[in-house]
Amino acid sequence: MSPDEYCQQKTLQSGSSFYYSFLFLPPERRRAITALYAFCREVDDTVDDATDQSVARIKLAWWRTEVSAMYKGAPTHPVTQALQPHVEPYKLEEKHLLAIVDGMEMDLDQSRYLDYAGLQRYCWHVASAVGILSASIFGYTNPQTLAYAEKLGLAFQLTNIIRDVGEDARKGRIYIPVNELQQFNVTAADLLNARHSDKFEALMRFQTERAQRTYDEALALLPKEDRRAQRPGLMMSSIYRTLLDEIERDGFHVLTQRISLTPLRKLWLAWKTYVRA
Repeated sequence: MSPDEYCQQKTLQSGSSFYYSFLFLPPERRRAITALYAFCREVDDTVDDATDQSVARIKLAWWRTEVSAMYKGAPTHPVTQALQPHVEPYKLEEKHLLAIVDGMEMDLDQSRYLDYAGLQRYCWHVASAVGILSASIFGYTNPQTLAYAEKLGLAFQLTNIIRDVGEDARKGRIYIPVNELQQFNVTAADLLNARHSDKFEALMRFQTERAQRTYDEALALLPKEDRRAQRPGLMMSSIYRTLLDEIERDGFHVLTQRISLTPLRKLWLAWKTYVRA
């Protein structure tokens, strides 16, 4: 199996919505973004699949070494071997890849965030840095596009937090800020024990409105001249905002189930956005 085939398989196995936006890219950019996504999956799985935190830390330290080796032209892992040829053409910065690894380690160090500012710092590492790297692969002419990508990454992560709130709580992680739980009189025990209530719905509506507002703020930053190149991000935005609508329409029953869109609907949303953009 070639490095590119390994990354393709890793991406398909994840079942991610991002896959549908990759389909519309030219082959070379598609290989680059698939390798980047596979890298994110590898380091994320290092933490999510770990039964021993010390082992997870050792593996993350190895990934930092591997990123450094890739930038020196000597990658050893299939993911970095697939990603390395795209580093120079798309100006992928080492600091952003290392920031992603740092973000995964934050999940080992911290399972709660006191306020939204703290949560934003976490989101920058695990999502905004990915957004910046992705925008570089998609292509841009105006540097402001990177600000758009950074904000869009935040919006995606806020959506993930809403969708996965029950699943994350069962893993011992609560990403909704403590002061916002207190504001709506919802406890950590409520999330862990899946106590759905009017208070929980109000909390989720607050989270959803902020996520939707963040999408609006991101799109307002996207320069017109780069809109065509950045269509994959716009496709993902359409899919994720539709998911938020579905979660709200379902009454925010995210404590006991994972709400998702069908593959056909995702593909339809991606195609429709591709044509309109």
